Amino acid sequence: FSTWSDHVSFGYDIVEAVRPSKVVELGAYNGMSFFVFCQSMIENDISGLCYAVDTWGGDDHTGEYDDSVFDDVRQHARTHYRGNTYLMRMLFNDAVGHFEDETIDLLHIDGLHTYDAVQEDFNNWYSKVSPGGIILFHDIEARQSDFGVWKFWAELEAEHETFAFQHGFGLGVLRKSGGERSNDSHPLLDLLFNGSEREQHRLRQL
Repeated sequence: FSTWSDHVSFGYDIVEAVRPSKVVELGAYNGMSFFVFCQSMIENDISGLCYAVDTWGGDDHTGEYDDSVFDDVRQHARTHYRGNTYLMRMLFNDAVGHFEDETIDLLHIDGLHTYDAVQEDFNNWYSKVSPGGIILFHDIEARQSDFGVWKFWAELEAEHETFAFQHGFGLGVLRKSGGERSNDSHPLLDLLFNGSEREQHRLRQL
């Protein structure tokens, strides 16, 4: 089970729209969202690489789990996505140094969901995202326990170009400033960031 199942169609389509040369996911767990990105890369003939960063040991929100989760993810990646998929079993802060600035076209932040943790992830990785690149935030509507993504997302909305889905515990879409915006011609990106209130409402309904 994964609450990301509610965003599978969008996850597939945003990859097709952005056509990223590099995708990085922070917090892959059982691979639901990560493999959606990988599948879209292959089926849309996108020449790029997908990196999943996770300790695969659990945290305060997922709870601890054994190596069987990582073993399943690794086996699935080897079977279906060999050659364009890399699993980085390490802390996010240890992985960030492996990427040059402005090289990630699609970043998915889905690690520990406290306010401090998601703020740290965003601040540490923002420079690695290319101008005009997309950053996804899961659980922007989850307000249980000590979840704080919703609070940090509200701050980002005031300063950045964003779009928000409320269903499935929420998924935030942020576009980094800069870039030529040549991909605005793609209807999905045009709806996300230039659509009227009515058009964006219809997109959420869809």
